[in-house]
Amino acid sequence: MRSKLLFALAALGCLAQPALAGPTEDLARTCNACHGVNGVSVGPSMPSIGGLPEAHLKNVMLQWKTDERYSATMGRHFKGYTEAELSALATYYAKMPWVPVVQKADDKVVAQGKGATERCETCHGATGGQPDDDETPRLNGQWAKYMEMELMKYRTESVKMPHKKMRGNAKKLADEDVPASAQFYAAQPK
Repeated sequence: MRSKLLFALAALGCLAQPALAGPTEDLARTCNACHGVNGVSVGPSMPSIGGLPEAHLKNVMLQWKTDERYSATMGRHFKGYTEAELSALATYYAKMPWVPVVQKADDKVVAQGKGATERCETCHGATGGQPDDDETPRLNGQWAKYMEMELMKYRTESVKMPHKKMRGNAKKLADEDVPASAQFYAAQPK
């Protein structure tokens, strides 16, 4: 009888556990549907967000909420969130470890991408894993397809992308260097 009671209590504890999650964890479940558990995406056009800088995450989410930054879907997601909820989500994901999803790329493409990313090193570091401040995202091991799409947004003047330095540097890339740059950073473990 006692073992049945303990089993029943343990089962109830497991069932009740999601109800014990805080409001931020509840909000994060929505993000995890696309960005992966703990913000580690399973790719290829959806970015990993776990371990990105808190200031960067908060800034980008607020830009989507206010339509300052283009997004096909994120702006709609964040319209109903308060600034405090977005701040809490930024803090939550920034505390997660950055888990690079290293992607294989042809050696020639990696060399081409490395040569094309000299301007990027100033902010993101030589391999994309050493940002120079807390508003710059890591690029090492981020999904190549996602980075290529982001670079194309920055290169298109009619697309709202508020970071002027990124826009300028993205436009300076040759067309063939856009995918090569993305593949270079995607192939970097650190």
